[in-house]
Amino acid sequence: MRVLVIQHDHASPIGPVGERFADHGYDVVTHPVVAEEHFHSPGVTTEFPDFASFDAVVPMGAPWSTYDVATVGSWVLPELDQLRAADAAGVPVLGICFGGQLLAEAHGGGVQPTERPEIGWYDVASSAPDIVPAGPWFEWHYDAWTIPPGATEIASNANASQAFVLRRNLGVQFHPELTSTMLAGWLANGGNGKAREFGLDPADLLARTTAVDSRSRARAHALVDGFLARVADRLSPARPA
Repeated sequence: MRVLVIQHDHASPIGPVGERFADHGYDVVTHPVVAEEHFHSPGVTTEFPDFASFDAVVPMGAPWSTYDVATVGSWVLPELDQLRAADAAGVPVLGICFGGQLLAEAHGGGVQPTERPEIGWYDVASSAPDIVPAGPWFEWHYDAWTIPPGATEIASNANASQAFVLRRNLGVQFHPELTSTMLAGWLANGGNGKAREFGLDPADLLARTTAVDSRSRARAHALVDGFLARVADRLSPARPA
């Protein structure tokens, strides 16, 4: 079995989410999109693998907006097409933050700037804890989705919808893959200033994240377990039992 990870930027590895797929016997194949040298000019072109040829797909986070076609449309538009093709083929997709927003947009929902951006650790209420354990989860987003027609919201908080399921697609707004090492990379790539604009001390944010690394890894593993058992195994018209 193979899972395709779409790593949109150089500072966002798959972390414990990939570890758990590997534990379940998946070969983790990573497709990078925007290399470090293009981080400030991300309008690159990329030849995506065929999403429908994999057993699962994980589009990850990104510091850009799905609707900013002028900046990242060169690869966002083809990726949206690939996500629709994966859905039509019954391939399970776990979309993380930006990846979840792509799922919403690909399937008829929407993405827009939010008046309630989130940076840091936030409580998340879950109506399906066997898929998405209740929070706190780490967040870093300035946009929010409108869930697609036919989707079921399974997690939320006062600020935004936090997770939805649509057929074999699971979108989450938070970052289950986050580790303190990854956060340090985000902070070094412009995140320090963004955190301070939000009234946060980057050092305190990193210290809090470091303190819960082990617990966060276990909860990321539980989310992957829930995705594979409760979403990826759903019956699909494209893949009948």
